[in-house]
Amino acid sequence: MFTPVTRARHHLRDGWSPLVLVAVLAVTVPGFLVSACSRQSGSGPAGGDAMTAAGRAVAAGRGALPSRRPEAVQAVRLLSQSAQAAIVTSYQGQEVATRWSEGGGSVLVSSIWHVSGGQTVTQTMDAGASLTSRPYLSSDSDSQSPEGVLGITAPLVGLLESHYFVAYAGTGSADNRTAQVVEAWRGDGSIAARFWLDDATKLPLEREVFDTAAHVVSQDVFIDVSFANPGASPQQAAPASARVSADSQGPWTDPLSRHQLLALRARGWLVPSGLPGGLSLFTGAETQAGSGTVLDLGFSDGLSVVSVFEQHGNLPDKMAGWRKTKVSGHVVFVAEPDQRSLTWSGHGTVYTVVADAPAQAVDAVVGALPHDGPTGFWKRMSRGMGRLASWANPFH
Repeated sequence: MFTPVTRARHHLRDGWSPLVLVAVLAVTVPGFLVSACSRQSGSGPAGGDAMTAAGRAVAAGRGALPSRRPEAVQAVRLLSQSAQAAIVTSYQGQEVATRWSEGGGSVLVSSIWHVSGGQTVTQTMDAGASLTSRPYLSSDSDSQSPEGVLGITAPLVGLLESHYFVAYAGTGSADNRTAQVVEAWRGDGSIAARFWLDDATKLPLEREVFDTAAHVVSQDVFIDVSFANPGASPQQAAPASARVSADSQGPWTDPLSRHQLLALRARGWLVPSGLPGGLSLFTGAETQAGSGTVLDLGFSDGLSVVSVFEQHGNLPDKMAGWRKTKVSGHVVFVAEPDQRSLTWSGHGTVYTVVADAPAQAVDAVVGALPHDGPTGFWKRMSRGMGRLASWANPFH
């Protein structure tokens, strides 16, 4: 539903330069107050410490194989039902996405309308924006695999299961609704994420993501949820302003298969099959912009999502609204203080990374992609010797 991919595509489709892909709605909130979302935060699973022990047992692989333990089987079933619910259920509500980083935090609020088996419309507003700021509008017409609430889709559930150990963790509550709680654990025994799934519909209501020290680094909550008639039309589900924006968006191809994506390498595109941190290529599309073809590649491990855009060309030395910084030893342009939107030139291609991932993961991704390196030592020396020779030559 609300991902960096849809934010970046929105700017391309509305006539922004494809070399300037930025999630402009993210706002830095120094010393962000957790109370902004505390009233919607889901309560933990029933059983508390006992459920945590069950999750650790799954992560450690004690007893039966982790994927065959009852907790894991039930967890996968619930997550799969949740991904399906995001397709077949007509609903509307507000998604509040909060991210924490060393420099502060960012909050985005999205109003979402979805029609069963049909279009999904998202209208996003920066939580710190003025009343005159324009909301960001996007739509997803893929009726079989829409973006999904809180990042729960069938492909991402598969990636989550392959990269983490999942476990059912009992019942809890979120948005004043009874919920089934599912946890994802890393192989080192640390908790990676916790999901609250609506007991009645299985629609995702909340997701928390943790770092390896069990600190919450992101929280997404789906609040004020209501359910519409399954036969409702898109015109009934979304406001007129959102429908107009959705209809005016430009043509991206349908998602390309993995085989089609990797075949693009023969046409001069990089298209890595994976990125550091276990991020696998799981989706991609292309579009034609005024300055050429743009590829949109999606990578994920089931929790973190990184969108990499490729376009042949080079960036200017300066760009309004972007500042230069160093990431993994490379000079790049960054559009947000938390460094989740970055762009640079590398070997005749412009790479733009828009990430919903921890800072360390973003740094690793940037470091793994091509860059135009600094002038080499011997090349600088040869230039210097050339200057000296010209100065010593009286006929120059």
